[in-house]
Amino acid sequence: MVQNDDAMLLARLRSLQEDALAEVYDTYSPVIYTYAYRLLGDSDLAEECVAETFYRLLNALRNGGGATRNLRPYLYRVAHNWITDFYRQQPLQPLPLVESSDCQSETSIEHQVEGKWMELRMRAALQRLTPEQSLVVNLRFIEGLDQETVAEALGKPLSAVKALQHRGLQALKRMLISEESFTDER
Repeated sequence: MVQNDDAMLLARLRSLQEDALAEVYDTYSPVIYTYAYRLLGDSDLAEECVAETFYRLLNALRNGGGATRNLRPYLYRVAHNWITDFYRQQPLQPLPLVESSDCQSETSIEHQVEGKWMELRMRAALQRLTPEQSLVVNLRFIEGLDQETVAEALGKPLSAVKALQHRGLQALKRMLISEESFTDER
C-alpha cells in the first residue's frame, strides 16, 4: 500500500502539482536537513543544502528527469552531491578546539569535549573517504537505510554497495587508528 501511495505521489510530483511538491517538501525536508547537518555541522549550511536539493529536484522534474521510483534515495543523492561539491571547494581546515562557557563539573566538561572531539574526528574522516564510500557509510549507519535502498540511491548493484561499505569502513578504521597512534606518540 505504501509503495502504491509513493508511486501516486511521484506521478503527481512529475506533473508538477503544487500540493505534491509541498507534500514532498514537508515529508522529506526534515530528514535531508538532519543528514546535511550531520555532515556539515552547521545549521545555515544544512538549510542551504535542503533548499538546493529541492531546487535541483524541481529543475530535474521540469526537464523530464528526477526520481523514477523512490524519491527518498534520490533526494539523499542530490544532497550528498551538493555537500561533496561544497567540501571540494573548501580548503581542509584544522579541527577547532571546543570551548565551553558552562560552569559544570570538570568530568562533565571532559565528556562534552571528548564527545565533540570524536564527532569532529569522524566528520573529518568521512570527508577523506571517496564520495561514494562516504555516501554509503552515511546512509547505512547514520541514516539507517538498508543496503537495497542505498543501492537504489547510488544507482549501483547491491554487490557494489556492499564493496563500497566494506572499503569505506576499513578506510575509516585505518584513519582513526593511525590518528590515535599519532596522538599517542605526542
